[in-house]
Amino acid sequence: MQARGRILLVDDNPNDLELALIAFEKAGRSPEVIVARSGQEAMRLLGQVSGEQLPDVVLLDLNMPQMDGLAVLEAIREQPRLAGLPVVILSTSREERDIRACYARGASAYVVKPVEFEQFLNTLSATSEFWTRLNEHPRREGRRSAEPSGGQ
Repeated sequence: MQARGRILLVDDNPNDLELALIAFEKAGRSPEVIVARSGQEAMRLLGQVSGEQLPDVVLLDLNMPQMDGLAVLEAIREQPRLAGLPVVILSTSREERDIRACYARGASAYVVKPVEFEQFLNTLSATSEFWTRLNEHPRREGRRSAEPSGGQ
């Protein structure tokens, strides 16, 4: 089946990455998923792509060594070319201070990773569906809408 949208998935945990990729695959009309295994790799990848190749959304783990999710979020928001890029924090933390810190730095959303696989699958499916299909993005240079509007 054809990929629907583009996601940059940033997570240092190989188990979480594998589960996320399985979840996207099981969801059916899965998006194109680009994986970065560190904050530094995510920033390098974002620096290498042109406007039309930017992801529809960045799904960003909060707790990573060296460059954590908050540092990545700040780096994205500091670059005018990336400032409007939706960034969804995916974390196991329900701590109010973590949630507030992410929103204060410009997170588009904060989603807690469910522990149970079926719930994890549903959460990732709903998150990717919203950001790659339902949410309207400003047009980027050279990028066309994935499908025509319903004419309504």
